[in-house]
Amino acid sequence: MKDATYRRLGDFVALCIRRRLAVLALLGGLTAVFAWLAAGVSVRTVFSDLLPAAHPYVQVHDRFKGGFGSSNMVSIMLEVEEGDIFRPDVLGELRRLTRDLQRVDGVDPFQIVSLASRKLKEVRASNDGIEIRPLMWPDVPADAAGIAALRQAVMGNPMAYGAYVSTDFKAALVTVDFYDHLLDYRAVFEQVRALTGELERRGAGQGIRVSVVGEPMLYGWVDHYLPETLHIFLLTLGALVLLLLLITRSWRGTLVPLTAGAVSAAWALGGARLIGYHLDPLVIVVAFLITARAISHSVQLVTRFDEEMARDAAAPQAALAARAAMLALFKPGMLGVVADAGCMIVVILTPIPLLQKVAVIGTMWVATIAVSAVVLTPVLLSWARRAQAAVHPVDLGPALARVLGLCTALVRARRARALVLAATALVFAGSLAYAFRLNVGDANPGSPILWPDSGYNRDAARINARFPGADRMFVVAATGRADGLKDPAVLDNLAGLQRFMDAQPDVGASVSLADVVPTVKRTLREGSPRYEEFGNSPEENGELLYLFISGADPGDLERYADSRFANGAVTFFFRDHQGETIRTAVERVKQYAAEHPLPGGGEYLLAGGLVGVLAAVNEVILAGQIESIALALLVLVLCCTVTYRSAVAGMFFMVPVVLSNTLTFSYMAWKGIGMNINTLPIAALGIGLGVDYAFYIVDGIREELHKHRDLDRAIANALSSAGKGVLVTALTLTASVILWASSSLRFQAEMGLLMALWLGVSACCALFVMPAMVRVFRPRFIVGAPDGMRPSPLAAPA
Repeated sequence: MKDATYRRLGDFVALCIRRRLAVLALLGGLTAVFAWLAAGVSVRTVFSDLLPAAHPYVQVHDRFKGGFGSSNMVSIMLEVEEGDIFRPDVLGELRRLTRDLQRVDGVDPFQIVSLASRKLKEVRASNDGIEIRPLMWPDVPADAAGIAALRQAVMGNPMAYGAYVSTDFKAALVTVDFYDHLLDYRAVFEQVRALTGELERRGAGQGIRVSVVGEPMLYGWVDHYLPETLHIFLLTLGALVLLLLLITRSWRGTLVPLTAGAVSAAWALGGARLIGYHLDPLVIVVAFLITARAISHSVQLVTRFDEEMARDAAAPQAALAARAAMLALFKPGMLGVVADAGCMIVVILTPIPLLQKVAVIGTMWVATIAVSAVVLTPVLLSWARRAQAAVHPVDLGPALARVLGLCTALVRARRARALVLAATALVFAGSLAYAFRLNVGDANPGSPILWPDSGYNRDAARINARFPGADRMFVVAATGRADGLKDPAVLDNLAGLQRFMDAQPDVGASVSLADVVPTVKRTLREGSPRYEEFGNSPEENGELLYLFISGADPGDLERYADSRFANGAVTFFFRDHQGETIRTAVERVKQYAAEHPLPGGGEYLLAGGLVGVLAAVNEVILAGQIESIALALLVLVLCCTVTYRSAVAGMFFMVPVVLSNTLTFSYMAWKGIGMNINTLPIAALGIGLGVDYAFYIVDGIREELHKHRDLDRAIANALSSAGKGVLVTALTLTASVILWASSSLRFQAEMGLLMALWLGVSACCALFVMPAMVRVFRPRFIVGAPDGMRPSPLAAPA
């Protein structure tokens, strides 16, 4: 069976080399087509792709976001350095901004709220009854008396004081929401920045400072930095060229691997265009990581080809050397591709469209390595000439040889290899324990996508310092009957939920219909605070709400209740959306709902707004993280078991995978990098990434044991051959990805460091840990019976 498989593989390899012109023409033509398609791939963020549509929270959000507020709300704060905002010039700028926001693409004009809008009302009693009128609309007060009256009205209005005018009167807030189906992050970002930029220029003399936050602005910044991201990508490729040229000292060792990476990228992006997928800016790091794998596989083949060429000093035998290299490395190369692809595709089970698209594109990208590196690279090498001289005088070969010699020495010495395995066990135990500190969701205040000192995060800090919080979550009180919200017991239950949640330090404030009714009743009683309470019956509360509605504009109550008063929103304002903050809030709402059910058989529905949908994403990520990692490990075990026909092989190759991942997760926990929608695909791909190098080392040992029975010699030869490719790849890729640390996007910088860590740890495992394990444990699938040979005794351990 094994002999037949080996013969078929040999026939395929021989065919590829014999028909190399046809193979090259076919692959070249397909690459040209895919490259043309790839040029049209759209790079953008689609908000609907970020949400798990089937999650109950997202369904509640989608059902009620039109009235209670979407997750795309933008908050704009006008802040003065001296005095307060109650000045004609500042109020005039607030009025102009509120009016100009109506021209922004996709804006919901009925969801623009500020002191200068019609939405904030003043309720007062007069001889004619109850008067309800806007606090400051349509004009700014014309004199000092009018401004003083406005100040007093704001102080007596809980809907404005503290919520839209800061308690120290030094800042005013404008919130604006959008129709999700019309939302274009790029357009909103540019138009809002233009408006606020003009405002700051006009208000520079008055000491006005503007701060802006919101998801459209955040992803607008990501799009704003896209040219920089592409520049860093090109710089990284340039660094790869220089490092490969420095280490390999040949154009062949430099350009052939880069060609393999370029072909993989063209095929994958062209395939994405064919199936109608776009590329999210935040997953460009994943694209580079997979391209790095193509380069890595190709470097292994070039290294093996050079060795085959060096064995015979006679006339060049490029075609024979390419055939030998392809045949020798086909199995570990394909095993690495299958393992990487299998570990990537399992992410598709996470019910978030963005992750599913990343899984499909990533799997296609990894699969192309089977063509670009495993097949195309040896075909290109079959035309290579024997290298005559190095292209530069710097020779790092002796240094690499010393590193590989150290690896061999550590494996041969009994105490040294025992020390290596003991240290590995200790590092694993320590990193595993620390890895449990990894947060699911955002781990820091502000946005983890941008640096803490970025303009966006500074704006978020300023707004949260002045106001209850820029991030919102609404919980729906579903009474199940018309006018159910008018029931005094229901309103009291809503108020109880607000008091309970306000005790959480991360919750800055809350608002609901239970805040509106007492305000109207107090006004009827000449403003006496003792009457700030609910009506004694649903009918009385209905009359109070009728008085409020009769003087209001259509839709003014949509933020608090639907038109039938059957469903109402309790909105909470958060100072951050860290994973722990969100989990605590959701659990507290569930606790209150369980202990204080809504009267009349109603229920609380979680949850909408930005914090609500983030809660859904975090719950999916938590389940998806465990599921994806478990399935990726299972795929890896099955691939190894089938390939080596040994269940032990599957467990044996788990060691570098588990070690590289626990160390990486520990680093994420240490640096405050949360497991979120952007990091999950990289974590799953890291399962395959952690074992690729080990495949080449182990298969090199097995191949050597076909030729002789000396295990120590087999390990030494495998390290000097396959180990050189591992070392070259690890050094070049690790050094080049460090350039991502200069990105203005914190996420990309941190992912660059994570890639470097993954590559470094997996290379160390392949060079030090795996040979030591082979020498100590002598697994049968490696040393027991090499393919095509009868079992042969090996020397006893030293």
